[in-house]
Amino acid sequence: MPTAWERLDALLTVLDPTLGEFIAFERAYEHVEKAFSSLVPTAPAESSRASRSSRPSAAAGPQMPAELAATGSDRLVRVAIAGTSVVSLYLRSEAGRPIAVSTARGYEVVLRLFCAFVTDTRYGWAAECLRRFGQAPQQIFHEWNSIAHVSEYEGDPRRRPLTYDEVQLLFDAADGRVEGIRAKRRKGALAAMRDAALLKAVYAYGLRRQEACRLDLADLRHNPKAALFGRFGAVFVRYGKASRGGAPKRRTVLTVPEMDWIVPVLEQWVDEVRPLFVPGQHPALWMTERRGRLSRHCANEAFAHARAAAGLPAELDLHCLRHSYITHLVEFGYPERFVQDQVGHAQASTTALYTGVSDEFRTRLLARALEAHSDELGMAAA
Repeated sequence: MPTAWERLDALLTVLDPTLGEFIAFERAYEHVEKAFSSLVPTAPAESSRASRSSRPSAAAGPQMPAELAATGSDRLVRVAIAGTSVVSLYLRSEAGRPIAVSTARGYEVVLRLFCAFVTDTRYGWAAECLRRFGQAPQQIFHEWNSIAHVSEYEGDPRRRPLTYDEVQLLFDAADGRVEGIRAKRRKGALAAMRDAALLKAVYAYGLRRQEACRLDLADLRHNPKAALFGRFGAVFVRYGKASRGGAPKRRTVLTVPEMDWIVPVLEQWVDEVRPLFVPGQHPALWMTERRGRLSRHCANEAFAHARAAAGLPAELDLHCLRHSYITHLVEFGYPERFVQDQVGHAQASTTALYTGVSDEFRTRLLARALEAHSDELGMAAA
């Protein structure tokens, strides 16, 4: 009969809470290791003889327990042996790159479910760990030491939709970079023109980074109901945000009349500027100087350069243009369901979280409502 350890290495599958399905042991090991390594940092990479002989200073904080430095299947079990204090300390630590609250809670779920599995007496792991390591695994996350979900929105409160004036400032700054580079007779004017067109397209269609960068020329569509927009009547998004364990979602984003200025922008990019990159048969809509597809990192940099030139707050990022698109569609008077379909949200509550209408808009709504009920209010006052 095979031992419990042999059954795990060869046959065992565990539940991955992020995919919602049973997956192979190797996949589960990688995921649990990633979750734990995000909470408990390891020592810096060794790049020289001197660094190999050095040790982290006490100021760096507690280090990963030595028993977690094993490799292979042993490390997976030793994750569960780690004490609650170590994991909780690093989960709530601000050392290094901060962890978002929702991300930290997701890691907690991964580790909690894994610990529930490894401590289940039906699999015989407690006895196996005692035999191999002299310690038995235990559940390290409980209701009293876990992050609770108490707020609907857990994002950075500094991130917000841009106002109309800020959007215009951003686009003017992006266009100004083109003229500035040309005036200095430097390289990069074509890339700056691409970045300006990209930012405008992200806002005009409310796209995510991945969605914008993965667009192909074939994704530009006609809309029979809006023939005046020609081949730019809609954009077919094929790489939308996927649900857990699912393939990327698809949707068609229609060009709305308030954003009709995007049509000449895309016409100029597709017909005049993009051919200068000599793309050949490459299908990508947004090209690089090396005839490749634009990356998400380059899209972020495009926004960062324009943001700095426009003097906008540093906490604003490219995704804020998507927030702005949703907010402005609502202020334009489009129904909530239409906005939800445009941006690809499965739940209307998600769209509501993205919306940040201005005080001026709410004042106009109130004035309109008061005007509609003026007769009733007058009779009540009399």
